[in-house]
Amino acid sequence: MKFRAFVAGFALALAGIPALAANEDPSAMALHLLDYIASDYPNAVDAGRIKSEDEYKEMTEFTGEAAKLVKALPDNPSKASLGADADKLVGLVAAKADAKEVAQAANAIQAGMIHAYRIAVAPKHAPDLARGAVLFSEQCTSCHGAGGRGDGPAAKGMDPPPANFLDGERMGKRSAFGLYNTVTLGVQGTPMRAFTELSDDERWSLAFYVASLGATAELRARGESLWKAGKGRNEFATLDPIATLSPYETARRHGDDGVALRAYLVAHPDALAGVKGSPIDFASEKIAAAVAAYKGGNREHASQLAIQAYLEGYELIETSLSNVDSDLMRRGERAMMDVRGAIQSGAPTAQVEAKAADANRALAEAREKLGGEALSAPATFTAALIILLREGLEAVLVLAAIFAFLGKAQRGDAKRYVHLGWMAALALGALTWVVSNRIIAISGASREVTEGVTALISAAMLLYVGFWLHDKSHAQGWQRFINAQIGGALTTGTVWTLATISFLAVYREIFETVLFYEALASQAGPEGHGALVAGVASGAVGLAVVTWAILRWSARLPLGAFFSGSALLLAFLAVVFTGQGIAALQEASWVNANAFGSVRVPMLGIFPTTQSLGAQIVVAALIAFVLWRSKRSAP
Repeated sequence: MKFRAFVAGFALALAGIPALAANEDPSAMALHLLDYIASDYPNAVDAGRIKSEDEYKEMTEFTGEAAKLVKALPDNPSKASLGADADKLVGLVAAKADAKEVAQAANAIQAGMIHAYRIAVAPKHAPDLARGAVLFSEQCTSCHGAGGRGDGPAAKGMDPPPANFLDGERMGKRSAFGLYNTVTLGVQGTPMRAFTELSDDERWSLAFYVASLGATAELRARGESLWKAGKGRNEFATLDPIATLSPYETARRHGDDGVALRAYLVAHPDALAGVKGSPIDFASEKIAAAVAAYKGGNREHASQLAIQAYLEGYELIETSLSNVDSDLMRRGERAMMDVRGAIQSGAPTAQVEAKAADANRALAEAREKLGGEALSAPATFTAALIILLREGLEAVLVLAAIFAFLGKAQRGDAKRYVHLGWMAALALGALTWVVSNRIIAISGASREVTEGVTALISAAMLLYVGFWLHDKSHAQGWQRFINAQIGGALTTGTVWTLATISFLAVYREIFETVLFYEALASQAGPEGHGALVAGVASGAVGLAVVTWAILRWSARLPLGAFFSGSALLLAFLAVVFTGQGIAALQEASWVNANAFGSVRVPMLGIFPTTQSLGAQIVVAALIAFVLWRSKRSAP
């Protein structure tokens, strides 16, 4: 029989289909066949009538084989429903159903398989279309022609003829993922072979290049204008929809603007660099995946997904949401914690689903409160201001106390070490951000572990310095210290202790602050970046004023009062850091979290769990004991 395009070369010979299916990944082959069915069915049936007996026979054969492959997939909670949907697709073809209905059914099975089995359907990073063009010239032009019209020198007499990649009707039904599958698996019974010698990156580059050929320059230019205006940031937040949606499926879901955006992003996938999807959508997606994994008996994976939902989703919008509705923010956080707790405790599936439903309701309310894709300019400004003030105040208090102490001790020579500490923290924080975004993916859990461990180390060092300062709070202690230090340098151990505290106090805030600003920038959109910058600038000015006021105020204090006040401040911050450190480790699932009450004051390190509150009580008790002993031993 005669097929009219290279994709039609999916026509695996009747005897060859089972053999190929046996040798290939059944999920890849099933997706391969479903993609072909969705795109080629109109060549077999039109308005309920058979257009080509050969094409219709092929469709009947392929839907039956796709159904077998779907039913042969590994056990999964979604396997039965996917098999039923595959049987329905067989029935639609047998009934000569409308082409759109068949395509939607095939696409739905594909989407269900991808979600249920977590099949990788997109490249790991943006494909290189320049490399794709070179590969096309080297590997494809002899058949498909230099322009991709199927008119290469080797095309004469070829049956089926090579595809015309500029055929809008046919390519409108093809996704980049479908083309990647063709390059990867080849087409049995046709000259289209599998290009196994190409790397995965090269095959994706070639697939994206071919997928870009059918769009006009005008369509891509329109898509570029929409993208730069901030449109489509949620719909096309990652490479997944760019790779898996055909132009027709994109039009069905996202309209004409979506088609233009897809055309631009297929040709310029690097435009997605640094763009992240809506944190709320991400959280909802991960909660659904966690419930599915839990139903499938994979409790550990379900727990990891639930943690991701919070750390890499909900947590990033907490500040913005708190500015709008603080009660909702706390309710959503508690709902996310309840999902994690139910999964980790091995609760009945119905209970996990109920907790997930509560979390999704909170997320839906948050989406409504935040007003869709973009925050207003006032909300963006306020959130940016509060983030910097909140995250920076603790570090400023520590640094101010250290600088004030050095001023009192007349040890300006040691200040350079403290400056070295916080500047190193800024540099390492910036490097951490670059590495996490450009080289490796640092998960939310890893981030929280880093923050938690750093906070606890900081708490221990603050306790040490606080107790040391307290010893100098009495006149005799101060006199002994001043006699030992004036005219000389501080001891090496003391200098590096202060520098280390300076480093830790700043570093633990930086990476989290950057992540919050990334999420805020995504929510605000390009039109809100001015308000974001203004908020950051205002926050920086506010921190500078606070620092100046603290230093000026501390300089006026009597020596004894200064040392007592500094010691108490550092001890207080040690309690705060202890609560924050335990909470961070709980969010990363390193420490259990048993809910206790509902009071939550992050600035004070107070979180409603027995573990974090218990750790703070222990530290506070230790401080009280040291103060009591010091008072008893005082002359």
